[in-house]
Amino acid sequence: MCAKQIIDIGITANDGTGSPLRSAFDMCNDNFTELYSDDTGDVGSITATAPIERDSATGAVTISLANAGVTFAKMQNVAANSLLIRNANSSGVMSELALATTQIMIGDGTGMVGAALSGDTTMTNAGVVTIANDAVTFAKLENRYTAKATSSATGNQNIDASTATSFLLTGNVVTATLTIQNMKLGQVIDIQMTGTLSSAAITLATDFSSTTINKVGTTDFDTAENNVIQVVCVDDTDAAAIINYAVAKLTVDTTP
Repeated sequence: MCAKQIIDIGITANDGTGSPLRSAFDMCNDNFTELYSDDTGDVGSITATAPIERDSATGAVTISLANAGVTFAKMQNVAANSLLIRNANSSGVMSELALATTQIMIGDGTGMVGAALSGDTTMTNAGVVTIANDAVTFAKLENRYTAKATSSATGNQNIDASTATSFLLTGNVVTATLTIQNMKLGQVIDIQMTGTLSSAAITLATDFSSTTINKVGTTDFDTAENNVIQVVCVDDTDAAAIINYAVAKLTVDTTP
């Protein structure tokens, strides 16, 4: 960059001591040329260092912050054990949310709070969740342990042990295969058959890839009576499942 050229205007007006008119305007031209030039090192040449960006080196220059340009080190310090979040249901400035030991962040639609699990469950600061003793009520058990299923079908039927623990078959069953599905280790189901069974020929099957089905006791299915077949899963390994069952006559009797 050249030094600015100063026009000598003399001591007083028209005293003939200033710069000649032609020389004065020549210096004006030189000064303007200097301003409009784009020589290396001039004010008109702008550089930028990441994460700052520019769209051009001269002229109308726009300076911006690069996407993903703010490192963690450039952010303000955050208080210990705190999260930097937008704690509101609208866009805006972020703020800190402190979490004490065992607390988790919970949103309610209007913001977030830090809270620990409570009631029937607790959680350690290692993330281990514990259910309190006697907290699992009958209502909280899945259907396989609490529900009843009813069917009036007379032929082959699926007995889905994931949906019920008691199956009431009221149809006049004839030749039929009862396929027991989704049994779990230790699970017990009752299959009560109360229809007209005089022509019934029952076969049990499962949906395991390989199953050993054992009959407990010597009582056979009685086609002249209502019957209950009780089934227990001894092993639910798909390729080596074991199912035991027993048959008993179902009679209304209040005197065991």
